[in-house]
This record gives sequence, C-alpha cells and structure tokens, in this order.
Amino acid sequence: MSANTSAVCVYCGSRPGVRSSYVTEAAETGRLLARNGWRLVYGAGDVGLMGEVARAAKASGGETLGVIPTHLLELEVGKRDLDRFIITETMHERKKVMFMNAHAIVVLPGGAGSLDELFEVITWRQLGLHDKPILLLNVEGYWDPVLTLIDHVIAEGFAGESLRDYIRAVPDSAALEEALRSALS
Repeated sequence: MSANTSAVCVYCGSRPGVRSSYVTEAAETGRLLARNGWRLVYGAGDVGLMGEVARAAKASGGETLGVIPTHLLELEVGKRDLDRFIITETMHERKKVMFMNAHAIVVLPGGAGSLDELFEVITWRQLGLHDKPILLLNVEGYWDPVLTLIDHVIAEGFAGESLRDYIRAVPDSAALEEALRSALS
C-alpha cells in the first residue's frame, strides 16, 4: 500500500445471515473498496460475509490485509491468498492490528463479534482515542435495533448526544461508497 492509499477496516459476520441482500451488499462493498483504491482490512476469514467482501475485493483488483488469531485459523478458514496475512495470538491483538491499519471503519451485518468490534471503536471515539469515521451498512434496517439502543442510552443519561454523532448509518453500498469518499477525501 502506498503512503497515500486509504484503508478501510470492515467488521462483519463470519456467517452469511438469512437474507441474500447481506451477501450481495458484502460483495459490493469489496468491489467498491477495490474500485476506489482503498485497501480492505478485515478479519482474514474466507467464510460468511467476511469471505464475500474479501473475494469480491480480490477479484476486482483490490488490495487486502487480513488479520486472524491462531485459534480461528480453522474455524474461519483463514484466507491465505491475501496481499498481507497476519496471524496474531489473541483477539485483542487482532482488533488492535486491524484498527491501527485503517483510516475508516465499516460495519456490515454480523453477530456478537461485530457488535463487540463496533462498540469498542465507538467507546474509543467517545474517549477521544481516535476520530476515524464509523459507518454502519444498515442493510434492510439490520442495525436499527442498535441505533435505537444508542438513542435509549443517550435518553437515559448514560451518554451525551455526541455518542450518536460518532456513527453514521447508510442503507446500501452506493450510499456507503459516497460516505467513504467524503470521509476519506
């Protein structure tokens, strides 16, 4: 990656989910990263939405960096045909390496791991540890319950209004591409 290339960390499910739109939008995310010359930084899996994003990015000529802990190499089928493939000892190390190698964060539909990663980067932002854009790809309203929860946290006095400003939800990959172009310019 050249010094001027932006990198986007993508957090998403190691499963495909129940809607075909999740898979479609994951693949389009990989393609839009490649099309714009943005390096994909992700969890190095070749399964679920992770695999879809990475395969689409690679097939479109995009640069890829995958980071996976030793204990997930088999479960998440570590995708070794990436431009860079880093094996870490722990999940904490994985998340740190992914975050430190990215200029923006994108969260696609996913499970507990994606929620953990999302709330960690929101917390770090709230604490002033970074100012990287955090974008939720809200496919078919997937993230609506989380956005409602964040509004509830604010309404109940456990966070300031600024908490909601740290994240931006976009409905599809076209809006995601526009948001990333704006954020990374």
